[in-house]
Amino acid sequence: MRVMIFDRMEECTETEVQRLLPQVSAQRREQALRFKHTLGQFCCLKSWLMLNAMHIGEMEFLYNEHGKPYLEGGPFFSISHCKEGIAVAIDDQPVGIDIEAIRNVDQDLILRTMNEEEQRQIHSNRDFTRLWTQKEAILKMEGTGITSFEQLQGLSIPDYRIQTIEKEKYIYTIAYGKLHCIGA
Repeated sequence: MRVMIFDRMEECTETEVQRLLPQVSAQRREQALRFKHTLGQFCCLKSWLMLNAMHIGEMEFLYNEHGKPYLEGGPFFSISHCKEGIAVAIDDQPVGIDIEAIRNVDQDLILRTMNEEEQRQIHSNRDFTRLWTQKEAILKMEGTGITSFEQLQGLSIPDYRIQTIEKEKYIYTIAYGKLHCIGA
């Protein structure tokens, strides 16, 4: 598995977006320009260039029934971005990655997205962000993404192989497999 993180978001400018546009495929240019704000455009372009740097060959994205992009014939990949960074993971098996800025979160969101055990683990915005990235990375690996709050509450993080990295302003998690229970 290969992972690339970009967190020099001060480079996110309209000038940089214009510089990056000619470096990507027409498909990716079109996707990037659908974003109304510079951050979305920059992240769309930069994440594609990061993925391209990790994978040699033509990349024409296809999309599954849940909207997750994939490459015909592989490899598997996952892309995520937030105001603090961009994360890309690539592997020969399904992989999911999520990056989130640590931000204030309200109690209602905690109650709607976390099960009772997870709610007991949350003592700070950092705790919530860690659990959120774990859940979202797992759902990206499974190819569904988030479909409902009930789905998030029912997800059992300990059933999966994940790696979570915490930085000062953001947290990212890579999900790369489901644990197999002996005797199940």
